[in-house]
Amino acid sequence: MDESQTPLLELRRACFTYPGQRDVLDNLDFCLRDKDRAGLFGPNGSGKTTLLHVIMGLLRPDSGEVLFRGSPCRYEKDFQAVRRAIGLLLQNADDQLFNPTVLDDVAFGPLNLGLTPDEARTRAQETMAALGLYGFEDRLTHRLSGGEKKLVSLAGVMAMRPQALLLDEPTNGLDPETRSRIIDILNGLDTTLVVISHDWDFLDQTATSFYTIKAGRMVREDDRTFHTHVHSHRLGDLPHRHRP
Repeated sequence: MDESQTPLLELRRACFTYPGQRDVLDNLDFCLRDKDRAGLFGPNGSGKTTLLHVIMGLLRPDSGEVLFRGSPCRYEKDFQAVRRAIGLLLQNADDQLFNPTVLDDVAFGPLNLGLTPDEARTRAQETMAALGLYGFEDRLTHRLSGGEKKLVSLAGVMAMRPQALLLDEPTNGLDPETRSRIIDILNGLDTTLVVISHDWDFLDQTATSFYTIKAGRMVREDDRTFHTHVHSHRLGDLPHRHRP
């Protein structure tokens, strides 16, 4: 198989168990090809975040294989290559922001890729402008709003120009305007995506294939139809529940 046909990433019979708990991943198989846009949904605790962490080498499978471009990833140096090619957006932006200013944070990844400080600064500024963060360079990261932190975290990942993005609940807690901006940003990218979300409308607008994890195994759910309801009523500005 030539490189153009080799999957970007594969998990083969991957197993993972947290100490004292049931199997989270149980002989899980998953294949991600270039330009795939996969949406991953399911209940909390089903293993979605664990899956992304195993892909990135933040957790190591108890058994099975992680392959990047057809090559097994067994050692830290193998996963370093994965992290250079695949960007991970964590669910909690505060876990991803650790430099004092926005520009320092967004430039951190490019610096680690070997760019000079001037090159990293230019890359960071270009990425921030593309995400509507022009003028944020000197703002303090710990004083940003939740939506601003999420956008800055995404800028930090995108500044590394990854071949693929893994996004863990990218719209969690966001206002509608920031959510719409992230949808526009993702749909403007020609990049492989794996998106975890409980927001089905968001998945419908950003993904083209859909998966869930059941009993530790990946299940494709493309027979499900995602659609958006638009409605209004006198309780529309209050929390409410619709019953079938």
